[in-house]
Amino acid sequence: MPMNPLFTPFVSLLVAMPIVVGQDGVQQANGVDVVSVDTDRNDRLTVPVTIGKHGPFNFLIDTGAENTVLSSGVVSTLALPISGRAKLTGVAGSEMVDTVEVDQIDLGKRSYYGLLAPVLERGDIGADGIIGLDSLQGQRVQIDFKRGVMAVADAKALGGDRGYEIVVTARRRSGQLIMTQARIDGVKVDVVIDTGSDTSIGNRALQDALSKRRSIGTAELHSVTGQSIKADLSYARALKIGEITFGNVKIAFADSPHFEKLKLTAKPALFLGMRDLRQLDRVAIDFSTRRIYFDLPDTAFDPYDNHLGSRLD
Repeated sequence: MPMNPLFTPFVSLLVAMPIVVGQDGVQQANGVDVVSVDTDRNDRLTVPVTIGKHGPFNFLIDTGAENTVLSSGVVSTLALPISGRAKLTGVAGSEMVDTVEVDQIDLGKRSYYGLLAPVLERGDIGADGIIGLDSLQGQRVQIDFKRGVMAVADAKALGGDRGYEIVVTARRRSGQLIMTQARIDGVKVDVVIDTGSDTSIGNRALQDALSKRRSIGTAELHSVTGQSIKADLSYARALKIGEITFGNVKIAFADSPHFEKLKLTAKPALFLGMRDLRQLDRVAIDFSTRRIYFDLPDTAFDPYDNHLGSRLD
């Protein structure tokens, strides 16, 4: 199949190896941090953050990235000295990158202290930086697609679990929340929500299990590390997580080292991107309780019909 020139998504899955140490990521805030979000050209969420007296800068909220990251442009603006080097693993490979120490990053009313952040190019990130898992642990990230807002706080401050129809408990690995109660076109699959990627990415084990699905071409996935990897494209009719169903899931199958880092190569696995998450009204990712909360729209995908049917029960 020919390369698809219109499908060249940014994917910001990344993880810094253990040589990035010393982060406490302590945050202190009263009340709820509600931030209006913008959508970048790749359909991902960006939020305004300030660093010291500088900003606002547009950062991605990336539940697929282990570390908070700064662009080289922001580092230059802040005149931050390079403090060391780290090996960073993205969707397309590993790269040695510079790191800087950041005293404080403010997202709305919430502050994160004592971060050791890798430095990447803005053109590769698609934003001024990334808020990663090191700054999200112990909190709930709530995304309201209908209102275009994101909230970061504890569950109680966000109104508890009211209004959410479906709750799925995940297991934790390297800070990531992995949902195991999922099937895609009947195939059991592990799923990680990745708000930093516009597209959903499957491993080769999932591609083999869905081998009867027709390929629609190939594409290059562009990592925030500046590397690219070839992917095979296909559609799955329905992804079912617990009692919720996502329809017409577009999957890029690739040999991403990120699957290996999370020990997700032997069995089918999927990083669920923003294109598919936007089928929901709201989603909340609670890192303290390892639970994912879903709020369905008035109409939801019916895998047994050719159009959007009534809300799934």
